[in-house]
Amino acid sequence: MVFISGGKFAMGTDDAMPFEGPVHQVEITSFFIDEREVTVADFAKFVEATGYKTEAERFGWSGVFVVKDHDWHKMDGANWRYPEGTGSTAAEPNEPVTQVSWNDAIAYAKWAGKRLPTEAEWEFAARGGLAGKTYAWGDELRPGGKPVANWWQGTFPDTNSVEDGFAGRATVGSFAPNGYGLYDVAGNVWEWTADFYDPAYYTSSPAKDPKGPASGDERVIRGGSWMCSENLCSNYRVAARSRSTPDTGLNNLGFRLAKDITK
Repeated sequence: MVFISGGKFAMGTDDAMPFEGPVHQVEITSFFIDEREVTVADFAKFVEATGYKTEAERFGWSGVFVVKDHDWHKMDGANWRYPEGTGSTAAEPNEPVTQVSWNDAIAYAKWAGKRLPTEAEWEFAARGGLAGKTYAWGDELRPGGKPVANWWQGTFPDTNSVEDGFAGRATVGSFAPNGYGLYDVAGNVWEWTADFYDPAYYTSSPAKDPKGPASGDERVIRGGSWMCSENLCSNYRVAARSRSTPDTGLNNLGFRLAKDITK
């Protein structure tokens, strides 16, 4: 894990979706956060130790975006071992685990002695010390003319030039880390956070260590994924936010964990 020294930062953006603003000052207490997204190999250790069955495994299906069909499908047999469903290629050990729900992530976190980061902690860490920048690395999408994260280059969902070298999920740590030494905070897979989702939450968010609304039907996800493109959502932006129901599993959604400082 990486130690994140607490401080104040400007959270959100006023230049994109309404639910990503307004920009507001937030103070964060120091904490630890995983350097990388939780991998398939990491999750396998948890399952081996506990016998845990994910919600996708219990349901017998999960959500899969099928590139050749340009659409989402309810796919039988899709789970963390086979993210694209029955008959698909098994997930690589060092790629981020997907097809894990928020509830699954919480179960893993308890086993690991950690927790999900709050949305504010996640953005503070993902910014890597860069104030007010569009991306975790600055304001240029392609610094030096090249992509520096795993996102969809081309017109989604029709064409993907695979300029970044990956047509889908990438091995964790395939790109340079941000200023705090964190990998894949942009693209690759969306990441669950602890918070309930409310599109208007930023208008009343506490100034110190906000933990999200007290209740809700969905949880916040952050970071975008390999499916985010310039023409669709550009959710590889560091202030971008989305949400999903806590029982959702997708082949572009995973997580990383945080931990409090213990004295």
